[in-house]
Amino acid sequence: MNSNLRKAKGFTLLELLISMSVFAILSAMAYSGLQVVMDTKRHSEIQADRLVELQTAFMMIGRDIEQTVSRSVRDGFGDVQPAMQGGEFGTVLLAFTRTGYTNFLNKPRSSLQRVAYRVEDEELKRLSWPMVDQDFDQDPVERVLVRNIQKVEFRYFDGSDQAKEQWPDASFEDESVTTLPKAIEVKFTLEGMGDLR
Repeated sequence: MNSNLRKAKGFTLLELLISMSVFAILSAMAYSGLQVVMDTKRHSEIQADRLVELQTAFMMIGRDIEQTVSRSVRDGFGDVQPAMQGGEFGTVLLAFTRTGYTNFLNKPRSSLQRVAYRVEDEELKRLSWPMVDQDFDQDPVERVLVRNIQKVEFRYFDGSDQAKEQWPDASFEDESVTTLPKAIEVKFTLEGMGDLR
């Protein structure tokens, strides 16, 4: 009777090793499953952040273009520049004058604003100046809209729906200072996402 009680009170070394092995296998399976879930969550968060970044950029570009006004500007030399200038003009892809520049502090300034877009170091940046006519000592406010961008293209459609790679087109001559395109197409080329219009 004594020997039967001793057997019923504890585990043998073999039973303990088997249970520890089963626990180790289940733990490894649970950890690998958890790692897959964490990787998926991290990837989803990166994609969601990227989508928010792109939506914000398209919204801002669309809002700026919708509020474009036909107002030419003067550069730092005093030369007249077109109301909208698009194409390969140095590093700037697109520059134009827009309205709707809010003045919360009631400063003595216009509600017009000069805005430009450029790609620099694989970043699409929005530049804005508080004054429409430029001066050499006037630095723009820069805001990064999209990171890791490969290419940005703008196409401009004139009154006859003809697509132009550059604005103003040479055919406008003197009218090119204040003429605006009928529509603008924006195309982003992104790694892993291809082209977005």
